[in-house]
Amino acid sequence: MFTGIIQAVGSIATLQPAGGDLRLRVHSGKLDLADVQLGDSIATNGVCLTVTELPGDGYWADVSRETLDFTTLGGLQPGSRVNLEKALTPASRLGGHIVSGHIDGVGEVVSAVEDGRSWRYVMRAPDGLAKYIAHKGSICVDGTSLTVNAVHGAEFELNIIPQTRAETVFAEYRPGSPVNLEVDVIARYLERLVLGDAAAVPGQAGVSLATLAENGYLRG
Repeated sequence: MFTGIIQAVGSIATLQPAGGDLRLRVHSGKLDLADVQLGDSIATNGVCLTVTELPGDGYWADVSRETLDFTTLGGLQPGSRVNLEKALTPASRLGGHIVSGHIDGVGEVVSAVEDGRSWRYVMRAPDGLAKYIAHKGSICVDGTSLTVNAVHGAEFELNIIPQTRAETVFAEYRPGSPVNLEVDVIARYLERLVLGDAAAVPGQAGVSLATLAENGYLRG
C-alpha cells in the first residue's frame, strides 16, 4: 500500500525483454533505499513493482504481461523520468489517500495551463472509469495522490501547486501524454457491495438503476 505522496523522481535505466514480458531497471535518484530489501514494493509511476535486485543505484523489477497491457510502463524509454514511492509502514503519515498501486486504466492529458502560481490540468479517463471519479474525490495519477476539482463526463480537472509540479513528472506532461490512473479504492468496493448477491452472477456489468431502486437508493 502507498499514500500517493511522491518521495523522489527516478529514471528508467534499462528495459530488458524477458520471455514475453519485461525486466525493468530504475535509477532511484534521491530515493533512500537503505531500508529496502528484496521483495519490497516500490510504486513506479503508480505501478506497484516488487524489487528483485538492488544494484546500489536503484532497483530491478519484473513487469508482467498483464501490467504491460494495462499501464504505461511498456511505452517508457531509457531516460524516461518516473515518480517513485516506497510502500508505507505502520509509522508512515497518510498524507495523500490509500493507494494500492494497482492501475485501473490509462488516461490522457487533454490540456495544461498556468493558473496563478499553479497549473490547471484537464485529463481524460477511459469511459469505464468515469463513474468512479467524483468532484472533490481522490484520484492517483502516475502515483500522485490528487483531489479532483471538477468533472465533465470522462474528463476531470486537477490543480497542481508548484511543490507538486517540481517534485513529480507533471512538468513533463503535454496534451496527449498517457498517464496511469488509479481510482479511489473505496469507490471500487462500494460498487461491488451495492450489487449484493448479483455480484456473484457472471457477466454482471455493474450497478444499474434497477439495482439502485431495489436497494432503496432511488425514490419513486
